[in-house]
Amino acid sequence: MPNDFAVKVVGKYGVRAMGDYSGRLRYGVALGTLVLAMAAPAVAQQQPAQRTASEQPVTLDAIVVQGEGKVADPLLEGPTTTTVSREQLDRAQVQSITDLANRVEAGISFNRNNNSINIRGLDGPRVLTTIDGIRLPFLTDTRIDKSSTNAFDFDSLSTLDLLRGGSGASVLGSGALGGVLAVRTLDPEDLIKPGRQFGVLAKTGYDSTDRAWFGSAAAAARMNNTWFMLQGGFRDGHETGNRGNVNSFGATRTEPNPADFTQYNVLGKVHHYVDEVHRFGITGELFKRDERIQTRSATVSPTGNFRPGAYVQGEDVERKRVSLSYDYKFPGGFLDEAHAQLYWQNIKRNMLTSAYRFTSVVGPYGRDNETEQDGYGFNGHVIKNFQTGIATHRFTLGTELRATTLTQYSAGVDNCRRPYTGIYTACNNLHTNQSDQPDVDGRALGIYAHDEIGMLDNRLRITPGVRFDWYEEKPQETGTYSSSAAYPGSLPRSSSDSAWSPRVRLEYDILKNAPVVKDVTLFAQWAKGFRAPTASELYGRFGAVGTYLRVGNPDLQPETSNGIDVGVRFGDKAFGGSLTYFNTRYRNFIETVQIAPPGGLYPQGGIQGPQNIARAEISGVEANMQYAFAQNWLVRGSFSYIRGRNETNHTYLNSIPPMQGIIAVAYGTDVWGAEVSTKLASRRDHVAATTGTNTGFQAPGYAIFNAMAWWRPIPQIADLELQVGVYNIFDRKYWDAVTVPTGVLAQPRDYYSEPGRTVKATLKYQF
Repeated sequence: MPNDFAVKVVGKYGVRAMGDYSGRLRYGVALGTLVLAMAAPAVAQQQPAQRTASEQPVTLDAIVVQGEGKVADPLLEGPTTTTVSREQLDRAQVQSITDLANRVEAGISFNRNNNSINIRGLDGPRVLTTIDGIRLPFLTDTRIDKSSTNAFDFDSLSTLDLLRGGSGASVLGSGALGGVLAVRTLDPEDLIKPGRQFGVLAKTGYDSTDRAWFGSAAAAARMNNTWFMLQGGFRDGHETGNRGNVNSFGATRTEPNPADFTQYNVLGKVHHYVDEVHRFGITGELFKRDERIQTRSATVSPTGNFRPGAYVQGEDVERKRVSLSYDYKFPGGFLDEAHAQLYWQNIKRNMLTSAYRFTSVVGPYGRDNETEQDGYGFNGHVIKNFQTGIATHRFTLGTELRATTLTQYSAGVDNCRRPYTGIYTACNNLHTNQSDQPDVDGRALGIYAHDEIGMLDNRLRITPGVRFDWYEEKPQETGTYSSSAAYPGSLPRSSSDSAWSPRVRLEYDILKNAPVVKDVTLFAQWAKGFRAPTASELYGRFGAVGTYLRVGNPDLQPETSNGIDVGVRFGDKAFGGSLTYFNTRYRNFIETVQIAPPGGLYPQGGIQGPQNIARAEISGVEANMQYAFAQNWLVRGSFSYIRGRNETNHTYLNSIPPMQGIIAVAYGTDVWGAEVSTKLASRRDHVAATTGTNTGFQAPGYAIFNAMAWWRPIPQIADLELQVGVYNIFDRKYWDAVTVPTGVLAQPRDYYSEPGRTVKATLKYQF
């Protein structure tokens, strides 16, 4: 059997070459990055070299200050929201959620098992991700519990809003139980400096974490009242490293499986200002990531059915969107602000296998498990400022409408021959060329309103708000579903429900413009939230008589949250921070349970499926602070302690991270700067179980140290910057507890360790 084999999967969606990459567009983006970087100095010579006083860089701004930079999205403003600007992301060399968690924001993590961010101990569909206000659905299926909520390029972002807790449900609706990651992409206005008609931002570099070369370039131009921007980026790399050192085949392996990936994105925007009040815009975006993994872990063995070199896994993720926007600002008019967006978005994820079997059912084995969602939606809100007696009001009224169509299909090839007896008995477990769930048409409506009421010269602010949501998931009969091995004989019922998400926030400025700490504000808020079941939880169905069965549950109720946040916020960018205590109770958690034990019609694994069974409680403390203690010097810190329990069976939650903290000291001038930081985590002992299928990983504590330096060789002439960072300087072996799978580990624990010492170098040019 040759190693350089290729399996082609023929199914509902035609032919897919398992090793095919979309290379032409990738290299086009890379070439565009190189051309812009080379052309930038020549164009810059045609632009005025001097800066006005208002454009002179502020030394302190060269250092990351938590929460400084662009203001949060008005819909996400609040005491538990942190905003990170493009400049701050670049300064900390943040190009992933993991980077953000290790260098800026303690207490969050990225769960690589399901591709989701973990906020306040919750992840998956319990944390909402939005891009320019458009929600990313958490797409999974019955076979694979992995989504694509990280399907965006950090180098295309202008701002990142991180909202902790469930208060976002009052404006964003379903999915914001643990929090919200809301990212905003670059606008042409971000690139063109005052008095100029053209702007460029180009960056390239190398990251040893996954041995990746990356680059991005954005160019913007202004023609009268119309602004144009085109941005593109790429990243070519390999597997993420770890501290494992056993390069064997099978269950003893601790090094990561070899992998190659290609990622690129293209973003285009046009903004047209009718006048100073009205702006219309159109945005087009494409993101694609393809990864191929040479499996050398427990799935293969030198003499087994699947052997090294003959088992390749892959994951392809593609996201496309087109949106039309309208923005209105006229303070003092009938409305002060109005914002509307109409969009189409398509997300597709393919989980691929290309293999060859050597003993049982000898021959090629291939799978292409595809999940795709088409979505259309409208988001809009208006803002009106007015006064009644001694109270001022900032009233917001908004809506969200969306319609989606979800399809799932597993195409495949193998050498199975009916009847599935004798040497073909294993084929009873290899169902393919079928849909594991019906097509699902979804509809949703959300209406929200909140009013920030200011009194006592706006020192006291009370903000009541509420959102109403209605949703429906309606299954559609398809031939590929009705012919599947697990078809129940009829179409399951539709799922529909509604929810109210109220919120009340109270803020009081006990000090205003005081010496040393400047402002001191006490705050408290109460909020309720909910999370609707996913289509897979409702309708997924996989298995067959004689083996096992995984079933969805169309009777699932939405998960709900009820929580409070209490704390204090003080100071400014020179000396300031916040301290928050939170406590949230959750009901109707959706968890997969054993419905029937192995035996009878399903002797291998019985019947498993999701049910509303759990009540949970999560509480904790969060803090952050920054202090510019001398000219050009800054110290900053972030802290998180979270504790969570399943109140139904009185066990701990395995999704809760350990106590964590980040401390950094930085120095910066107009020409150069440096930062040293440490990420600290305590041991995680509180897990749901230490044995069995619900085993939680007891991660040891750790301290990792990082150092970064940057240099602008010619700040008076050009904004050219070289930056080098060394992370985990002492090559510490450590584990991010929430990324280690729950249950019995298939590999030794070193296989799940985080990268050792890594180096990242970037070169950036902007004019």
